[in-house]
Amino acid sequence: MRISARADYAVRAVLELAVRQGGEPVKAETVAVAQDIPHKFLEGILGDLRRGGIVDSRRGGGGGYRLARDAAAITVADVIRAVDGPIVSVRGERPTGLTYTGSAEPLLPLWIALRANVRRILEGVTVADIAAGALPEPVRALADEPAAWENP
Repeated sequence: MRISARADYAVRAVLELAVRQGGEPVKAETVAVAQDIPHKFLEGILGDLRRGGIVDSRRGGGGGYRLARDAAAITVADVIRAVDGPIVSVRGERPTGLTYTGSAEPLLPLWIALRANVRRILEGVTVADIAAGALPEPVRALADEPAAWENP
């Protein structure tokens, strides 16, 4: 599985808005500088996040972006879906839309299991968890496994 630059930047931008929550709206330039994200690329991402109901925007001198709902109600999966669509796809299709025959039939439950595990993690971590530096225990346990840090 690959996390696109777009998804990585989106999660970082939402996280930046979360840690600044409660104040005035945050300008895109501020987020871009704080997270080292190309400004023009970020503008497109913020538009997708707005359409996805993750952020709100306000125009004008005091304008900018803020989270559309509490950071505890936004999962990493929500953010990724807003900018990239389905979390796991095979050749651009959702695994449930695929069919295999013959010796390839066992691939479908493999792709479905992969999707279930990825969703379990990404839907189980909120922006508030990351902002607080408090990942859920199952995620921390996986990340603490030495093999998780190795590239085979």
